[in-house]
Amino acid sequence: MNVVVGVDGSAVARNAAAWAAREAVRRGCELRIVYADPTAHAGEDHVRAQVTRWLADAAEHAQTAQPDVKVSTAALPGSPERVLVAESAAAELLVVGDRGFGGFAGLLAGAVAVKVAAHALGPVAVVPDVGDPPTFPTAGPVVVGVDDAESAAPVLAQAFRFADSVGEPLHVVHTWEVVGIDLMWLRSRLPAEEVAEKEQLFLAEIMAGWRERFPNVAVERIVGCGSPVAALINHSSEAQLVVVGAHGRGGVAGAHLGSTSHKLIHHSPAPLLIVRSRP
Repeated sequence: MNVVVGVDGSAVARNAAAWAAREAVRRGCELRIVYADPTAHAGEDHVRAQVTRWLADAAEHAQTAQPDVKVSTAALPGSPERVLVAESAAAELLVVGDRGFGGFAGLLAGAVAVKVAAHALGPVAVVPDVGDPPTFPTAGPVVVGVDDAESAAPVLAQAFRFADSVGEPLHVVHTWEVVGIDLMWLRSRLPAEEVAEKEQLFLAEIMAGWRERFPNVAVERIVGCGSPVAALINHSSEAQLVVVGAHGRGGVAGAHLGSTSHKLIHHSPAPLLIVRSRP
């Protein structure tokens, strides 16, 4: 399986390609760089030439970042969402930037990145636009958000493996709110201290066994009452990766993407890995 990255010719997309190259090497995969042509003008010479330049530019950035990575490129007809979701079926990981200038039909411009993350058939990484020239962090802790026992195992697995492979600590963030989505605590009328005790126990239970599987990973647990998005953003300012599940316990039945992962696509200061179990 490959690591697949979608590009549109923008600086943010080139940065995503460089990050994807690093991740492909870490995972022992090849890198596939994809451009989607939503206008169906692939037969026009000037369009083909432009697309060829964009793909070559992205490949150059990827190999500059990781000289040992093996790269292939493809220009495919269709909308960015359809092309990348289709690519995700056979991908180890799908990577996009969080915005672009619109050459990729606005991909990487928020709305499309959200749609790709919501409908992909496997994990998706979103690389943020962090300035000009764009860069991404290559050191610092890995931050993982956990709030749902059902999805915790695959999320923690990805987070521990990444932290172990880069030799960095893992910061496990768990928060709860007594209003809004966590109405069970509001209805229960439990004292705040008892709620906190139950949430600490919840985290201890889902963390059981992980330290034994990854003894070289230093773990810090961060538990408290408050917004999960705010907590993850606050603790990821120096992180090299943020890992979350596609859904949380506050998710809406039938929704393809939880509110926390949705908001982090737009606001995470570090690359964001959204973990989705394959069908």
